[in-house]
Amino acid sequence: MRRALTGLALASIVVVIGGAVATRPQPLPDDALAGLTPDPERGALVFAAAGCASCHVAEDGPDDVLSGGKAFVSSFGTFYAPNISPDPDQGIGDWTDAQIASAIMRGVGADGAHLYPAFPYTAYAKADPQDVTDLIAHLRTLPADQTPSKAHDIGFPFNIRATLGVWKALYQRDGWIMADAPDLERGRYLVEALGHCGECHTPRDALGGLKTEAWLSGAPNPSGEGRIPNITPGGLSWSEGEIAEYLSSGFTPDFDTAGGTMAEVVKNTAKLPDSDRAAIAAYLKAVPAVGD
Repeated sequence: MRRALTGLALASIVVVIGGAVATRPQPLPDDALAGLTPDPERGALVFAAAGCASCHVAEDGPDDVLSGGKAFVSSFGTFYAPNISPDPDQGIGDWTDAQIASAIMRGVGADGAHLYPAFPYTAYAKADPQDVTDLIAHLRTLPADQTPSKAHDIGFPFNIRATLGVWKALYQRDGWIMADAPDLERGRYLVEALGHCGECHTPRDALGGLKTEAWLSGAPNPSGEGRIPNITPGGLSWSEGEIAEYLSSGFTPDFDTAGGTMAEVVKNTAKLPDSDRAAIAAYLKAVPAVGD
């Protein structure tokens, strides 16, 4: 009996250690961006496509000061966007390019800890390393700000960051949702990766993972106010031209205007070239229709 208990204990230790190793934070290699030449001007377009200002600019703050502080309510607690300005003390000014890229693409902070997926790194994981390099170069040109980041207001057990390794193992995937879309590559990239549209427009399961089988079919608003709309062809009847116009001007075909957080999205998509807005529209018309 003693031998059996000892074996069981050893097996349990192996499982625990194995699980800890399998779910540990995995930053990018230090040379992940080697050989890439940063272009901060091009990075400004990546910055717009990725919607960085929408989350990281303070309420009523200047559009280029990424001091953070915006609150994002969820069923797990309230998350606050951190300061990602170039300030070396309160922002990310003393982070290396590899550390910033690891945060964006792997959800791993400069301290080596898991980041919460309120930051959409599961989408950004599909970003082109050149785009990430250019984005980082652009971020370094923006004003530094000394506003401290606010601590997230989340309770047990969600405040244990180690558990995020398990969450990543369940939900962080490299593949595209629209895997077979050779004629829609640019739109797919903008919607699924940089634009992370699914983060708001796709419903989630009990653990906060996206229900990709209902991709872009709408979701409850985490704030509890209203519902984020279905933007598949089963819920959005606009033409490609109407979608592209909305992403440019914010006007709907019925001459209504974008409101709430979508108004912030349109501020970003309006900065993109016409070809990018057209690519997004073509992708949205091609995704499988889901009825409201």
